[in-house]
Amino acid sequence: ISKSYGQNLVLSDVTVEIKRGEITCVIGPSGAGKTSLLRILSGLVLPDAGEVILEGQSIYLGGMPNDIWPRLTAVFQSLFLWPHMTLKDNIMLPARMYNVNADKDLIGLCNILEMNDFIERFPNESSGGQKQRVALARALILNPKFILLDEIT
Repeated sequence: ISKSYGQNLVLSDVTVEIKRGEITCVIGPSGAGKTSLLRILSGLVLPDAGEVILEGQSIYLGGMPNDIWPRLTAVFQSLFLWPHMTLKDNIMLPARMYNVNADKDLIGLCNILEMNDFIERFPNESSGGQKQRVALARALILNPKFILLDEIT
């Protein structure tokens, strides 16, 4: 995969293989292209060159991402929480479309991620760590085969 933003070459002929069931870490200094790589792998950004193969098939068909979601989900540093919705609603909006057990699964995730005390709050009423757990729960409740985590700590 290669990617440039204007004259700034961010990724140059990067090859990575991520196997299901394994944990793969990408480590590098700020500005090294880690987030750009994850955005390309998740289908949010098109590479300038190269392709992403997910379960034997290119995720880009006709230049646009194929239907990879929710098989592959991502949690990015900016979290992307809707400010006008409660934290619970932020999790459940995509979950109700793809998980028939979403209500039950939310109970388990709230317990595991210790979110019961704040799940009904809005993002602006929550700490950074609480919002991070909500973004993680929103990805996990979809039962993805692959999950990409950017700056998860």
